Amino acid sequence: MGDNAIKLRDVGEDVIRPQSQTEAKAVTALLKELARDDAALAEVMNGNGPLKPFLIAALSLSPYLRDIATISPRLLTTAITEPLEETLRRMIDGARACWRPREGRTPSEAEVMASLRIAKRSVSFLAALADLARLFTARDTTCYLTLLADAVVAASIDHLLLAAHESGKMVLKNPERPSEGSGLIVLGMGKLGGHELNYSSDIDIVVFFDPESGILPDPLDGSEIYGRMMRRLVRILQERTADGYVFRTDLRLRPDPGSTPLAVPVEAGLLYYESRGQNWERAAFIKARAMAGDIAAGEWFLRQLVPFVFRKYLDYAAIADIHSIKRQIHVHKGHGAIAVKGHDVKLGRGGIREIEFFAQTQQLIAGGRMPPLRTRQTKVALEKLAEANWITSEIAAELTEAYWFLRDVEHRIQMVRDEQTHSLPETEAELKRIAFMLGFPDTASFAVRLEGVLRTVEKRYARLFEQETKLSGVEGNLVFTGQQDDPETLKTLAALGFHRPSDISRVIRTWHYGRYRATQSVESRERLTELTPDLLKAFGESSRADEALLRFDGFLSGLPAGIQLFSLIGNNPALLSLIVTVMSAAPRLADIISSRPHVFDGMLDPGLMAELPTRDYLSERLRVFLMASRHYEELLDRLRIFAAEQRFLIGIRLLTGAIDGAQAGRAFTDLADLLIEQALAAVEREIEGAHGRYPGGRVALMGMGKLGSFELTAASDVDLILLYDYDDEAFESEGPKALDSTRYYTRLTQRLIAALSAPMAEGVLFEVDMRLRPSGNKGPVATRIRAFRKYQQEEAWTWEHMALTRARMVCGEASLVEEAQAVISDVLSRRGDGGKIAADIREMRDLIEQEKPPRGIWDLKLIPGGLIDIEFIAQYLRLVAPGKGLAVDTNGMSTDEALEALGREMLSADDLATMREALRLFTELSQIIRLCIDGGFDPKEAPVGLVERVCRAGDCPDIRTLEGEVKRLSKAVRAIFRKLVS
Repeated sequence: MGDNAIKLRDVGEDVIRPQSQTEAKAVTALLKELARDDAALAEVMNGNGPLKPFLIAALSLSPYLRDIATISPRLLTTAITEPLEETLRRMIDGARACWRPREGRTPSEAEVMASLRIAKRSVSFLAALADLARLFTARDTTCYLTLLADAVVAASIDHLLLAAHESGKMVLKNPERPSEGSGLIVLGMGKLGGHELNYSSDIDIVVFFDPESGILPDPLDGSEIYGRMMRRLVRILQERTADGYVFRTDLRLRPDPGSTPLAVPVEAGLLYYESRGQNWERAAFIKARAMAGDIAAGEWFLRQLVPFVFRKYLDYAAIADIHSIKRQIHVHKGHGAIAVKGHDVKLGRGGIREIEFFAQTQQLIAGGRMPPLRTRQTKVALEKLAEANWITSEIAAELTEAYWFLRDVEHRIQMVRDEQTHSLPETEAELKRIAFMLGFPDTASFAVRLEGVLRTVEKRYARLFEQETKLSGVEGNLVFTGQQDDPETLKTLAALGFHRPSDISRVIRTWHYGRYRATQSVESRERLTELTPDLLKAFGESSRADEALLRFDGFLSGLPAGIQLFSLIGNNPALLSLIVTVMSAAPRLADIISSRPHVFDGMLDPGLMAELPTRDYLSERLRVFLMASRHYEELLDRLRIFAAEQRFLIGIRLLTGAIDGAQAGRAFTDLADLLIEQALAAVEREIEGAHGRYPGGRVALMGMGKLGSFELTAASDVDLILLYDYDDEAFESEGPKALDSTRYYTRLTQRLIAALSAPMAEGVLFEVDMRLRPSGNKGPVATRIRAFRKYQQEEAWTWEHMALTRARMVCGEASLVEEAQAVISDVLSRRGDGGKIAADIREMRDLIEQEKPPRGIWDLKLIPGGLIDIEFIAQYLRLVAPGKGLAVDTNGMSTDEALEALGREMLSADDLATMREALRLFTELSQIIRLCIDGGFDPKEAPVGLVERVCRAGDCPDIRTLEGEVKRLSKAVRAIFRKLVS
């Protein structure tokens, strides 16, 4: 960056031009509109200088920049009147200082978030215009974007530390400089570490902390305090608000991200890298840089890692992972051929990644003996390699020029709509947009230049590996080309844990031949090729690796497209172990991700396993997710999308043991409550729009069964009763298409059932069961509250009162909810005939046993002494409690909570403990089985991963021991049932 004051007015003639006259006219009209209130812009628009056509071209080529100019016209004024570099530095300095107390008041988190977002938008706008005007080079742009990232992360960290200090959770050494001496280390990785951020980049950071830094009251609380702080950091930086977002933030480059907190203690980090660090992590730490928090501590930490990253001796074996990927990508002619349309300029052949690999592999090999090679920036690394005579100066210059050209292309791709993509458009029209943004007169000349650069990079990258002959002899070949198995590859597969390496080799060749829809495109095959080594290693470590990988193969064969999923897995290595778990244990979840790959998006949240899916957690996410819904059908579709994603994420937490069966039941139920509430509100709006409001109309929904007792599973339907009331003097609704009360509430109920259970593009929300309403299927679908009260008090059978013990008001008008709850309380507080209740329950259980006998010992609901017996005992206790002088309200409780509340007075301590032990085990097993498979569980037929998971859930070493536990407990429960209900 130069010292001269660069201004946008310095732009030359015909630097860029609009893609079409239509867009140019629209932008011209916009600029003239904005110029009415802006003298500086008016001067530009009324003049004949080069700035006017440049602005028209820039805003027409980039909808993103056009949107910013529309939202923030003052930014446009700033851009055309003020020195660019000085202004950018001022904006970045402002962002860095936004945490500081002003006028005696510390800014709130919302204020800090707003300041950072405005800074991001402003810097992005000015940097893009300067870049498009060729006043900045790609190097300038990446530098300013990195400086911004440094500033916003550092400001966020200082804000969070100060907030912790002010709340008493820690005592800072100097509140005016919160990070100093804090021992909180924030390392920028990848392009952030190398001062090379791309225009729409996410940022990779790794966080360590020193628990002995002296600021924590109790050093043992460090992981919890800093873990919460990092979740807030991610929220501050990447949550989308009205002001946009700052940076998508990735913390997954930390040690063992699947099992470590978001902030890792320093000693644990050093121990990990010393004993378990991987070669890919060595490559990643080449670019690591202390960029926020305690900078001095961060630099000390990186110095400790130098022996790990840069070894003393020539280390050819260290790049075996990169080499195996390279061998697959380049193993035969025509595979992944260089193209222009759709080409990924980062990961594709001849792309940015190959230049980075070219430099990094040689830095790893020789950096231990040649300290000058230990540099973060790709350009500098190439220069140092040439100075060390490791490569020629010609190659260094060639690759440096290629690198910055490809970075220019990458920036233009991302400037169009601020999307984190590296792929050129597939269409001629959109490719023309990119060519014009780069200053080319047409797509043909751009294509010639791009292809030349890509071929140069490809040639240099390939020759690097060909020249290093030792690399071709490393152990661990993974080659899947031709018709015959590669002998060394079969040895590698066997060593990885596969018992049938030839079959596995054949399967993987099928992937690379493009015989599945998911692998038909060149880009999909390239992404899958890069993923294959890690994929095989992960599957190889699972039990019955062959079976798990073959299930993954079946999953691939049914995918309509693969690029999205492969990119997701490839960019997020932590997801791989979860995929292996799903494929080895949960075919039902595998089917879900086959049909709805978008469910994986939620797994990118770094706090997924740490945060419980509470009602508040789900409610906030649903609120944000529904904000964009504009009409009824869109809202229902978005409810289905949200339901599928959150059910899947709850299921993943259950499968991995992050939550237990009871927590899963509550989470599935909380999710159902929220979705049903939104669906009811939407249906009411639709009915009122068509038929008007019903005078005095009130509606409420009662949840029954597992919905009422917070025990839904991943596959449960929902039992509902719709209650309503209205003014007695009203005979019809007030709308243009008026309806009488019966038809009005019947239609509302039918619309609600359709909203929940009708198949739509995104599937079904819930199957709805309304048979528990008064008179069952023969009665009206909606029930007036007074009819419900009369029926429950005068006509209901014992089994209906049993069902009422699990009833819970899910949503609706507050006064009607209260009235319905009063009906439930009144009915269940009456003294019943204990003998008749017991006889009715016994008769009902006998009938179920006759009509629906259990399918075996693993039919945990229906077996004698299974879940139905336990639920019936809890219901029996609730119905006879008033007759024993007990006033215990169990509505809104789970079966376990109801047993605990009632059993203390009505059961022996041993019987209560037995019942609760059985309930916990049967619930845990049922939740996992219903999550993982459809239909019954047979250990001989079930996936081995599922068998292992249920054994782990039952804390048993094998399935036979677990079966013995189920038999022991079910026998004990049946004995208690007979003793009580006799």
